[in-house]
Amino acid sequence: MNLWQQLPKPIIGLAPMDGVSDLSYRIIQAEYGHPDVIFTEFIPIEGIIRLNNKLLTDFWYTESQRPIIGQIYGNDPALFYAAAQLVCELGFDGVDINMGCPAKSVVHRGCGAALIRTPELAIEIITVVKQAVLDWQQSGLDWNKWPVISAKKAEREFTNFINMSKDLGIYNNLPVKRKLIPVSVKTRIGYEQPQVEEWIGNLLTAQPDAITLHGRTLKQLYTGKANWELIKLAVDVRDSLNSETIILGNGDVKSVAEALQRVKETKLDGVLIGRASFGNPNVFKKETSETDLAARFSMIIAHAKLHEKYKPPQVFVQMRKNLAWYISSFPGAVELRSRLMLTNNSLEVETILREYLENS
Repeated sequence: MNLWQQLPKPIIGLAPMDGVSDLSYRIIQAEYGHPDVIFTEFIPIEGIIRLNNKLLTDFWYTESQRPIIGQIYGNDPALFYAAAQLVCELGFDGVDINMGCPAKSVVHRGCGAALIRTPELAIEIITVVKQAVLDWQQSGLDWNKWPVISAKKAEREFTNFINMSKDLGIYNNLPVKRKLIPVSVKTRIGYEQPQVEEWIGNLLTAQPDAITLHGRTLKQLYTGKANWELIKLAVDVRDSLNSETIILGNGDVKSVAEALQRVKETKLDGVLIGRASFGNPNVFKKETSETDLAARFSMIIAHAKLHEKYKPPQVFVQMRKNLAWYISSFPGAVELRSRLMLTNNSLEVETILREYLENS
């Protein structure tokens, strides 16, 4: 059995979120919330095959995040082959293909949710990725077959990246024992209109190990409400084909209790929670209690320090959105949030939070 079959059901995992679920975010979610499975942000296969070190840092993970799935996107099967093998080489527990991102910059290149309009290509990509995983398990990664750059340069660049990563405590488990890792897909219920039966039915012919279905079309982006009746329809399609593919739902779930209710209504194998985790790792706990401010502030400081550890000082501004998500629903939150939006490092964050506690 693969990872998806082994995980206890129902699976409650952390959804991949572009610009949100970076390394520090995932560490905090893993250590405080303990989701059953975690996905990275997606990475373009064009960047992966060039072994762009700056881009590959999005694939950093810690052992506390396992099982951890590396998500990739693109539209070229040949490049997917190489990218999937690199995901294997980096020791991930699975590889996920993004077929659901609605961003214009992704869709206009025929990637993400645009693949809903090219089902034959989508099936080819899944097939190629599965073959890449099998070939890696049997023979490892052959740099002589690496696209775009020479084998010598590719091996050198990869070695440099791994050494740089290990200096920060990342990838200390490499090289890993080669094994088959599962191939999954994250997608939507349709492009302009719902087309679950046709679209999911097509994907299932390629036998992915798991499919996560977001209950909106591409056209909806993130507006309106996720349609869980259509997510349920995907389960019906799967069952009618006697497929063993795991089906997960995604969209607007705000708690484990709600996730469990969705599972009960739809017979899904699990649910991925995304935006409800903003500033709230406790969303993954089956029994939650109100976190006192001191504990919440300790979590914020830990997050800020992790962000600082793994990213350059000049991009601390990216941390500010997380600070805003954490600070809500208590006296003085608005003023405190405003002060934190001007911080440039974890020390400033810690100083402001400790001052608030001392004066409250």
